[in-house]
Amino acid sequence: MKLNWIGAVALTAVSAASAKQDDLAYSPPFYPSPWADGQGDWAGAYQRAVDIVSQMTLAEKVNLTTGTGWMLDKCVGQTGSVPRLGILSLCLQDSPLGIRFADYNSAFPAGINVAATWDKTLAYLRGQAMGEEFSDKGIDIQLGPAAGPLGAHPDGGRNWEGFSPDPALTGVLFAETVKGIQDAGVIATAKHYIANEQEHFRQRPEAQGYGFNVSDSLSSTVDDKTMHELYLWPFADAVRAGVGAIMCSYNQINNSYGCENSETLNKLLKAELGFQGFVMSDWSAHHSGVGAALAGMDMSMPGDVSFNSATSFWGANLTVGVLNGTIPQWRVDDMAVRIMAAYYKVGRDTKHTPPNFSSWTRDEYGFEHIAVSAGAYERVNQLVDVQRDHADLIRRIGAESTVLLKNEDALPLDRKEKLVAILGEDAGSNAWGANGCDDRGCDNGTLAMAWGSGTANFPYLVTPEQAIQNEVLQGRGNVFAVTDNWNLKKIATAAKQASVSLVFVNADSGEGYISVDGNEGDRKNLTLWKNGDNVVKAAANNCNNTVVIIHSVGPVLIKEWYDHPNVTGILWAGLPGQESGNSIADVLYGRVNPGAKSPFTWGETRESYGSPLVTEANNGNGAPQSDLSQAGVFIDYRHFDKYNETPIYEFGYGLSYTTFKFSDLQVQQLDAPEYIPTTGKTEAAKTFGKVEDASQYLYPEGQQRVQQFIYPWINSTDLKASSGDPLYGWKDEQYIPKSGTDGSAQPRLPASGGAGGHSGLYDDLFQVSVTVENTGDVAGYEVPQLYVSLGGPNEPKVVLRKFERLYLEASQQQVWTTTLTRRDLANWDVAAQNWVITSHTKTIYVGNSSRKLPLQASLPHVQ
Repeated sequence: MKLNWIGAVALTAVSAASAKQDDLAYSPPFYPSPWADGQGDWAGAYQRAVDIVSQMTLAEKVNLTTGTGWMLDKCVGQTGSVPRLGILSLCLQDSPLGIRFADYNSAFPAGINVAATWDKTLAYLRGQAMGEEFSDKGIDIQLGPAAGPLGAHPDGGRNWEGFSPDPALTGVLFAETVKGIQDAGVIATAKHYIANEQEHFRQRPEAQGYGFNVSDSLSSTVDDKTMHELYLWPFADAVRAGVGAIMCSYNQINNSYGCENSETLNKLLKAELGFQGFVMSDWSAHHSGVGAALAGMDMSMPGDVSFNSATSFWGANLTVGVLNGTIPQWRVDDMAVRIMAAYYKVGRDTKHTPPNFSSWTRDEYGFEHIAVSAGAYERVNQLVDVQRDHADLIRRIGAESTVLLKNEDALPLDRKEKLVAILGEDAGSNAWGANGCDDRGCDNGTLAMAWGSGTANFPYLVTPEQAIQNEVLQGRGNVFAVTDNWNLKKIATAAKQASVSLVFVNADSGEGYISVDGNEGDRKNLTLWKNGDNVVKAAANNCNNTVVIIHSVGPVLIKEWYDHPNVTGILWAGLPGQESGNSIADVLYGRVNPGAKSPFTWGETRESYGSPLVTEANNGNGAPQSDLSQAGVFIDYRHFDKYNETPIYEFGYGLSYTTFKFSDLQVQQLDAPEYIPTTGKTEAAKTFGKVEDASQYLYPEGQQRVQQFIYPWINSTDLKASSGDPLYGWKDEQYIPKSGTDGSAQPRLPASGGAGGHSGLYDDLFQVSVTVENTGDVAGYEVPQLYVSLGGPNEPKVVLRKFERLYLEASQQQVWTTTLTRRDLANWDVAAQNWVITSHTKTIYVGNSSRKLPLQASLPHVQ
């Protein structure tokens, strides 16, 4: 294995040192990597993991930590196995909205749609349904959900995979999704950790493929306060929910790669948040052997240095690292314990079966190791239908995530419309089929899912044209569709004849390895795609009852036409999945009263959002620099509030077919224990089992090698020769810090002490109640939203902290009660390295959007 393994650590250290010297952002080291201790709900799973890992050899432990290589097994990632102890290889599979590269599975609405529901129960049910499908396919680890990107940039390509640019809304729905997946017996993966906010420059080879001469991947500059109050916030919620795995990201953070950043992995995630599960690399985000191991990464995916390279930073090299003393045994033991603890915590041992599908072919039969056409020629796809009755839930979420932005007595429709015009390509089918574009890498027909690895194959796709035509025909009306966005004359003619024109437009984005119409993952702009604005105007100029439906990955610019007098309705339907047409028909025809709220702000211009993407190399041929600290916590509505930008539709906004009223705000202070910073030390690191001499880890005689497959065994007892690295065995504390291998008891951080951080952060300090009344004549959902002003001179005007989705019959009143925790009212104190409630007056506001907050009250000061 010809790898500069130790050399890779040296280069990483030198790069960090140079970055500091050049006044670029610098990520300070934090060692050693904290070892799991089974705190809280992890106790039983941890002990089971210790028991099984204590029986493993070093090679068996290494096998758990390292993928077998790209396309060498059935799943997008697969670990080695421990057959002697009955442990099969673990199958890891995309994506956050369903099973990628499979068949007879469901295509769920995207995370951004879940955010638009503001519904904790729907988030959980979607997670549970996805978990059931993954489990039924023999998948052990779902590569989702996502809270990175959070959404610092409205044009970020993968924002739709996550939830919302608000950390509180994202955190709650992120956690509920994790719970749902894991309650179905599958390990959830919270990703992409952390500050992974754009596709441009996320991977050096990808950027070079687009013509940029850069030596390293993009670095996100993030200050400590912004990190804690914005980007880390939802990951704390996921850890508190018991998430089993976290995926480290491609980008650098303060000029240190995400999968070997000791500050973000060792300090923030494991020491401060108390994460007990395992950290896996994103695919090819693993950049060094020793560096990543000591910095806190626990699993290498897909195992090879680059796809099908037949080399690995870990595998046999990790075995060598322990044998020669470069990596302490306790570190590899901890990796294995964390993996097995997550496995036991979700009850995977009771459901674990080999995968019954192949990611790499839809043929029923193929080679066991398809990348090299090796192994048994066998039935690789068993065609197992895992959809259950999930279509009903998908249709429900699609409808209940549809945000009604404008309604001038146009909606709901009835089936007595004389002539309905369905206009725009987004209403119809992809001429190549719903799955006709690999990983959905195009924008043909209706947009129900964006592109990239965060996708799934559609089992079918109900288009809006199909569903609405069925509605009209049942009412014995006439209906015509024009789905050529460039034939504005035909669109105008159809609109002129119609009693109502339903115009469908979209805007797409996705992952950076696919470019669609010059959109290299991230969007080039926030405008509608494929002449969409002109389609709307052609219809509105010819029909006085024009309703616009937008399928998009996030905000789009609608200033040109949103206030056109003939635009009588506007709905945002996001990325609703396979039941798209049925979902929008349910809302248009009033079977579902829209109760969704926008999970982002609709600005007049791209500039009104601030926080521009980095689209050009801005650091010579070095790592491009994205300064997220410049915006700090002021993204989306917080930015609009700070700079007095008037949005078209604000964050949290959404209409209904009924009306609501808020009254009688009540606040009660609760008794809560004093917040005392954590002190003391951890226990010392433990080792489980013993390491034999090198001869015990030689490649087994008689075992047939599979080309490119990654194994844990070494080729020679000459460790330097076995690694193939001329630098191997050379140790220098400049590159391998002594503290990185220190297994003695370590000081606990002041803000640590429980799952998601200090347990005192989650103490309830105030109870808040408000009366919500349905003042209309139809039943519907309302979402009371509680915002807090933290009061400091450099704080956002308000920040969302609590919300609930309430169902009320006509004229019904309901008292909504919630609590505010210490965390809700605190700021991160950089000097104290802890959360502190400042002396500034705290004011709470309640209403139904970030700018419609009719009720307010000041809170008494608490510590």
